[in-house]
Amino acid sequence: MPKIAEIEYTPNPNAVKFLLKESVASGFPRNFTSAEIAETDPLAKSLFDVGHVLSVYMQDKWITVTKNDQTTWTDLLPKLAAPIRSFQVSNTQESPAPPRIPSDLYDPNDPILQKVQAILNETILPALASDGGGLEVVGRHEKQILIRYQGACGTCPSSLTGTLAAIENLINQKIDPELKVVTV
Repeated sequence: MPKIAEIEYTPNPNAVKFLLKESVASGFPRNFTSAEIAETDPLAKSLFDVGHVLSVYMQDKWITVTKNDQTTWTDLLPKLAAPIRSFQVSNTQESPAPPRIPSDLYDPNDPILQKVQAILNETILPALASDGGGLEVVGRHEKQILIRYQGACGTCPSSLTGTLAAIENLINQKIDPELKVVTV
């Protein structure tokens, strides 16, 4: 049973981050943007079943839950804590990696995308993770890098302004000043 070590509010007023004492998603992040997608994951499914949940994002020892505007955190937090605390973590069973959304724009051998991913892994992703979020590189179309925010970043107002500008500035400085970063 994962024990909740702490609950952190994120810069996104509709997202909270549950810090856990044991891992629920080892090796890679898991992003569930709907109850239908969460059907394959017992913990994510149980969180969506609580109601008012828009997304669940898990990475190692934390879970970010994003809610809709029809409820308050005061009402929702105790309801979310129950399935997290009762979930049985298996030490022997590794969850399969979530499927990558197919895209004709993503080429894992593209040297520009490889450089972008390396920069994001080193500088941006740790900062986003500290706030309960992340992002996925979806692909590249000519001079546009396409990204998709995850977790708390998915609906956060600052992700579409300050964070996006910071990512683009970093990529412009380190790779190519003509590259534009676009969210999808």
